[in-house]
Amino acid sequence: MTQTPKKPIPTYTGELRKHALRVPPVIRECSGIVVFGRRIKSVVFTTDLCIVRNIDADAVLAVYPFTPQPIITQALLMAADIPVFAGVGGGLTTGHRVTQLAAFAEMQGASGVVMNAPTSNDILREVSRVTEAPAIITVVNDQVDFVSRVEAGAAIFNVAAGAETPALVRRIREVLPEFPIIATGGPTEESIRETIQAGANAISWTPPPTAELFKDSMEAYRENKPHP
Repeated sequence: MTQTPKKPIPTYTGELRKHALRVPPVIRECSGIVVFGRRIKSVVFTTDLCIVRNIDADAVLAVYPFTPQPIITQALLMAADIPVFAGVGGGLTTGHRVTQLAAFAEMQGASGVVMNAPTSNDILREVSRVTEAPAIITVVNDQVDFVSRVEAGAAIFNVAAGAETPALVRRIREVLPEFPIIATGGPTEESIRETIQAGANAISWTPPPTAELFKDSMEAYRENKPHP
């Protein structure tokens, strides 16, 4: 059977936006997760508004190591032109406050609410009850009853186990063959592909910090050269 050759995809970037960040192309090999009609394969892990506005990722994973604040979620949602999965606590911030933050984040326009690994099943159940946006629970090791998480209302797992992420994804797949998984892909094309082959449906990618991205430009400016 003869395969139809793929047609080239017309592309327009513009002069001012051609320096935008690009997620690793290998991420496109995963299946993706459809959330409210949008197919999401690449998720950028950042709260930097400049990066959010200048990257070709499919969604934003806005989780940060402080108590979640609605004003931060609001700023991200106003700036983003892609879906935002907003962190609502579960580690430092616990109890009913997590539920309140989740409900408010959805009302602000978040496409998903992300809870940290220590979140109890009771809170997960309450969040899934009061929000229509998917309840995304972070998984950091295999000392978790995956099935009970799903029964409590988890809609998506956010797997973040460092170098052990592919192994953890494979473990989850043994128990839940079809359950939606976002997973950290690591720093290289090989590590991302390994995570996809382990069973991740979408990959979260951490971009370089703004200071690093600005380094080449500043060096050029110091030598009176144009933007590289």
